[in-house]
Amino acid sequence: MAYADQIFRQNCLDILNHGVRDDNLTVRPHWEDGASAHTIKKFGVVNRYDLQKEFPILTLRRTYWKSAVDELLWIWQKKSNNVRDLSSHIWDAWADASGSIGKAYGYQLGVRHHYKEGDMDQVDRVLYDLKHNPASRRILTNLYNFADLSEMALYPCAYSMTFNVSGDTLNAILNQRSQDMLAANNWNVVQYAVLVHMFAQVSGLKAGELVHVIADCHIYDRHIPIIEKMLAEPEHPAPKFAVDPSVTDFYAFTTDSFTLENYEYSPFEDKIPIAV
Repeated sequence: MAYADQIFRQNCLDILNHGVRDDNLTVRPHWEDGASAHTIKKFGVVNRYDLQKEFPILTLRRTYWKSAVDELLWIWQKKSNNVRDLSSHIWDAWADASGSIGKAYGYQLGVRHHYKEGDMDQVDRVLYDLKHNPASRRILTNLYNFADLSEMALYPCAYSMTFNVSGDTLNAILNQRSQDMLAANNWNVVQYAVLVHMFAQVSGLKAGELVHVIADCHIYDRHIPIIEKMLAEPEHPAPKFAVDPSVTDFYAFTTDSFTLENYEYSPFEDKIPIAV
């Protein structure tokens, strides 16, 4: 059965059985009706996914992976902070009248910095180092720019990636300050697994391990019954993931550059309320 399902099930059961609730605290997130959105959480969760063995997508319910990849490209390729450049509406609640989410996510990746090799943004620096300095221990990106936090609609949740080349294999660590397990966990895992595949392919490397480090790993109060029902669903075999081998330019990837074969998943009819 899919390893992503096993990890997700283990995380959720650990949170539900051993987590800490914040019902006695004042919290920022709220539901659409104005009620406070409380959570039960675990601190410091670390999950490891071997991308050589299988693609880490849930089968307990469907992950809309094409939409997840579209958001990934919006941030990492377009380096956009405007929801009008995005195919889905997942960011609409945080956008202003012009569609901007402020100096967040793609904006931070697109800011150019000066290096001895020339001016580059964070993505182009990763591409340069993977090609010219693969032994470097300094290949990373960071979206958590304290100087710009006051101008962000939402502080970055998945805020840094650290890349490491071992032989002919590209490994990476995704650091995340906060994780909504039901709405966002597998969405983010799928996105950054795809990102590792992208960087690996254009750098002549193999995609290796994705390590996901989550500081505050939580389930929202109104998500608990949905999670419990979802965990009772059967697991399915992991699908086969493929990348178009003809793409050698990071900026040439599209959502159609990736395929999933035999993606089976359990039915899921529940509407997921989103805390904002």
